[in-house]
Amino acid sequence: MKGLIGKKIGMTQLFGSDGNVVPVTVIETGPCVVVQKKESAKDGYNALQLGFGSKKSQRVNKPGQGHMGKAGKGAF
Repeated sequence: MKGLIGKKIGMTQLFGSDGNVVPVTVIETGPCVVVQKKESAKDGYNALQLGFGSKKSQRVNKPGQGHMGKAGKGAF
C-alpha cells in the first residue's frame, strides 16, 4: 500500500493555463516513524502503527506515554 500521512493545513486555488480555477488542499507531510509492528505469528495479522507530528507530553495520557516510550519515540 502506498500513501501519505499528513495534516490538512488549508485550502488554496491554482489557475490552469486556460484560466480555469482549480481548488487545492494544502497538506503538511512529515517524517513518519514506526511506533509498533504487529506480526502474524504473535498477533494473528501483520500491521504497522505509524506516528506523525508532535505533541506536548503533558497532553498525552499515561498509557499513551508508556506506549510511545516503549517504542523509544517520546510523545507525538
